[in-house]
Amino acid sequence: MLVDTDLLLKYGGFAENYAPSEIIFSEGEIPHYYYQLVTGSVKLNHFAEDDKEMIQSIVFEGKSVCELLSFTDQKFPVNAVAMAPSIVIKVPKDGFLKLIAEHQQSAVATQRYVADRLYHKFRLMQNNASKYSHVRIKGILTYFKSLSDDKTPYSYEVQLTRKQLAALTGLRIETVIRTVKKMESEKLLKIIKRKIYF
Repeated sequence: MLVDTDLLLKYGGFAENYAPSEIIFSEGEIPHYYYQLVTGSVKLNHFAEDDKEMIQSIVFEGKSVCELLSFTDQKFPVNAVAMAPSIVIKVPKDGFLKLIAEHQQSAVATQRYVADRLYHKFRLMQNNASKYSHVRIKGILTYFKSLSDDKTPYSYEVQLTRKQLAALTGLRIETVIRTVKKMESEKLLKIIKRKIYF
């Protein structure tokens, strides 16, 4: 866990359950809470003018959701949608700010997490600006593998569908399928029972 759940509860946090496809918060809303995912997974998305879904990020258990907005009065630039049955701890912003002011270890862990996320966001923006589909896909896979402890080749089982990879990279699903197969032939990844291992 990024921040200890008992500590979150002590500072006014409470747990909420979300079903798959249920909205946790919507683009344009004013943030009132710090959100930390206990179980499940959440996608951060928005929809382009043509109603095409663009996934900005996917958050897995133990991590925070849009934590940057705990430190500002800006509105949410994305929607947060549960991808699986999920439990989220919500802490009122003032309670969370008090928590990190009083607990240095939690403050440092949060700062490091924010810094890592910003670094990877810059890298993903660079990769997604590439005209080459394999650069975009490799960038996404490298980012998600960076969140796991095992860095050996093919150790990371990608928890994303081809459709989600397309939404994360701005590519068409057909392009993702074709590129992933080519990357497998180049031994950049493995496909076992339709699952990608990177």
